Amino acid sequence: MAADRAEGELLRTTLAQIAPGTQLRDGLERILRGHTGALIVLGHDKVVESLCTGGFPLDVEFSSTRLRELAKMDGAIVIDDSLTRILWAATHLVPDPTIPTEESGTRHRTAERVAKQTGYPVVSVSQSMRIIALYVEGRRYVLDDSAAILSRANQALATLERYKMRLDEVNGTLSALEIEDLVTVRDAVAVSQRIEMVLRIASEIEGYVVELGTDGRLLSLQLEELMAGVAQERELILRDYMPPPHGRKPRTVEAVLTELDEVNATDLLDLAVIARVCGFGAAPDVLDAAVSPRGYRLLARVPRLPSTVVDRLVDHFGGLQKLLAATIDDLQLVEGVGDTRARSVREGLSRLAESSILERYV
Repeated sequence: MAADRAEGELLRTTLAQIAPGTQLRDGLERILRGHTGALIVLGHDKVVESLCTGGFPLDVEFSSTRLRELAKMDGAIVIDDSLTRILWAATHLVPDPTIPTEESGTRHRTAERVAKQTGYPVVSVSQSMRIIALYVEGRRYVLDDSAAILSRANQALATLERYKMRLDEVNGTLSALEIEDLVTVRDAVAVSQRIEMVLRIASEIEGYVVELGTDGRLLSLQLEELMAGVAQERELILRDYMPPPHGRKPRTVEAVLTELDEVNATDLLDLAVIARVCGFGAAPDVLDAAVSPRGYRLLARVPRLPSTVVDRLVDHFGGLQKLLAATIDDLQLVEGVGDTRARSVREGLSRLAESSILERYV
């Protein structure tokens, strides 16, 4: 999984470098419009140097027009790692022929093998098929035009809006159950499950934003608005409900978040799997077990309450029910909570409790 993430990051970084609005993308589109092909290596080191035969060194500043003119000649073009200098042109690449490839065309076979052998992304522009293919290690990615990407992105955004609406519903239900002290493991992990689903859809849309470049600014703003507070809620759920640490190597919130990232799409639909990852065990009736929150989620919604004070309040009272029952004088016993802050906490929790119950039953 770690290797897959690293490869995915390299692909996303490369897509950002060739997104609409960049000089490289402009050069590639010029090549397409000129009805010529191209083979471009996006990086240079001794391994790349060893694969180059013939051609000529340039070491000139990169520009889209230069890329287009150099692509008229046979052979490959090599650009430096920062994509600011064109180092070689009209060179013949000779990768290891034993490297497996499923491509049939000479240019594409060479591109895939060079990408695998050097670790650098390689771009192949097909003259006959009029497509731009990107090879990143063992993956082939065909670049679409912005209209096609936007269509897929808008579908994903509509799905995200529906999932976010459902997340808000289960989140509101959980808050009401917390006030009444009726929470079960099922209620808590259902929120975690929905958060993970929302985050995965958002990650897909982030990929579209990267690929769209300057054409994805509006999509980026919509995504940012929809995802506001979701990442924080993901951590607060665990801080509220994770069983107390025990053993020589107690699990941390960060470790559980990493494990949730590793859960595959099929297992994510199973609440029992989420419960096990969160530390509730694998007993058959674990989902129906009663649990009580520590109070992090609701305290985080009290305006102008620093996280250090939230931690002290939770440590002092030990649970949400005791926090809800605490008087202003009780709250002032906590370090950093004076009369003004104690009233703010008391009033904030009361408003949250009232609104949560109203949303649930009205």
